[in-house]
Amino acid sequence: MPRWTVDRPQRLTLDEPVTALHVRLVTGRLAVVGTDGPARVDVTRVGSRPVLVEQHDGVLTVRHERRPRWPGLLWWLGRLGRRFRADVSIAVPADVLADLGLVDGSLVASGLSRETRADVTAGQIALMGVRGRTTAKIISGPVEALGVAGDLSLETVSGEVVLADGTVGTVRAHTVSGEITCDLDAQRGGEIRLSTISGRITVRVREDSDLDVRLHTTAGRITSGFPQVRDGSGLGGVRDSAGVLGTGAGRLWASATSGSIALLARPVDDDAEELP
Repeated sequence: MPRWTVDRPQRLTLDEPVTALHVRLVTGRLAVVGTDGPARVDVTRVGSRPVLVEQHDGVLTVRHERRPRWPGLLWWLGRLGRRFRADVSIAVPADVLADLGLVDGSLVASGLSRETRADVTAGQIALMGVRGRTTAKIISGPVEALGVAGDLSLETVSGEVVLADGTVGTVRAHTVSGEITCDLDAQRGGEIRLSTISGRITVRVREDSDLDVRLHTTAGRITSGFPQVRDGSGLGGVRDSAGVLGTGAGRLWASATSGSIALLARPVDDDAEELP
């Protein structure tokens, strides 16, 4: 089983095929890209605690050799965090099963096409051109998904969620405290579910979309660029709006406990102007 202990900047090229990627790092930057050619691991920065790289039965694992025992948050953010700092870039085949974890820092995944799972405690997550089934969770920080296709699930406790330029099947986005902003093309029969406890939801879809729309806010306003989506009655500050766009083959559901919801229409001509 090939195994490397990386304690200084180093680039590794793996000759054996890779079918799955498993990453568990403590703090730093992690970038994973789906590409052609052999798998590569490029460690450009590493603290006093080395990074362990190993491959077994098609599974590529990149992790810190030893995890901290969490002696205290303030100490970890300072001295201990510097010991476990690592900046790592990984290139793998696009169709790998990717399970990516980072305690503190930024995580970027692009060009993956099968199944991707990204988990960060504090920092940020960026997904670009990812397809297939994608799940991203972060406790503190934003999540951004650009050009994503397939089924997508995004969740943050404190942070903003942004989705744009995607053709999605099923989308589930939730934040406890933070805004949700979406500009998407919904597949026929797909489902978009957006929810926030404290924050605003802004969603823009094509004006020729086929969606059954349901919008709800407990304390906020609802505005719609579609005349088919009408404001309904509610008790107190509760607002509900509903309507059917086109055939209503798909579903759009958005809910905000404390915050407003805006549904915007994107002219179809805008898409045509983007074509070469």
